[in-house]
Amino acid sequence: MATDLHRPVTTPAPSPAGEPEAAVRVEGLTRSFDGRAVIDGLDLTLAAGEFTALLGRSGCGKSTLLRVLAGLDREIAGTVLVPRRRSVAFQAPRLMPWKRVWRNVLLGLPGKPERALAEKALAEVGLTDRAGAWPKTLSGGEAQRASLARALVREPDLLLLDEPFGALDALTRIKAQQLVAELWQRRGCAVLLVTHDVDESLLLADRVLVMRDGGIAYDTAVGLDRPRGVGAPGFAELRSRLLSELGVEDGGSDGGAGRRQEVAVAAQPDA
Repeated sequence: MATDLHRPVTTPAPSPAGEPEAAVRVEGLTRSFDGRAVIDGLDLTLAAGEFTALLGRSGCGKSTLLRVLAGLDREIAGTVLVPRRRSVAFQAPRLMPWKRVWRNVLLGLPGKPERALAEKALAEVGLTDRAGAWPKTLSGGEAQRASLARALVREPDLLLLDEPFGALDALTRIKAQQLVAELWQRRGCAVLLVTHDVDESLLLADRVLVMRDGGIAYDTAVGLDRPRGVGAPGFAELRSRLLSELGVEDGGSDGGAGRRQEVAVAAQPDA
């Protein structure tokens, strides 16, 4: 295992014999701000092709960890092995208002990629007819799908999602969640979703992690059949356990209670 601080690799991180192939391997990761360790000696392995959701109270370091994996934060100690091909979609779409949608999708790609490449990614997220539009004319859901197309056009082996549905209305959010699930199943890349929404994590992920005290405090597989709903057998039990790990009292199994639980966990901006 490498001991350098942050080394992107072109192939998945090596795994011990008998274990699944790893897309990400983190050992002893520490990230401090003003002398306070937000991430403290964290160890984490993400399997290739696995959809993982990361939960935690505000300020626990979820978004910091995502930024480290994305290579956006390198002031760390420890070992981080990640695929070279990785991309991020944030809660804010971050589209450049002076560039048409298709140009936003290609933003940052090396060389001079052709419009057809952007249009292929836009078709995958259902935005074929919006390729030539200006970002200000897009709805919130359309803007988020354009951001997702920008992430997908890079053909990532690791897709990092930082609360990408948080600013969407309820119906648009459900559609966006379904889209991400379909894209993941089609693409087969590893996904790490940072979210405050317990129900969302159980609807989408193979595995859910709870971050606390600078590390991964709880790790559970989600053995529910797909497609999933909040009424699926075992869903309520998993939700109750996750809420307990988050220090939130389970208010019931209905959708409204789930939304109240999300608000309780997301009381403050994340680190």
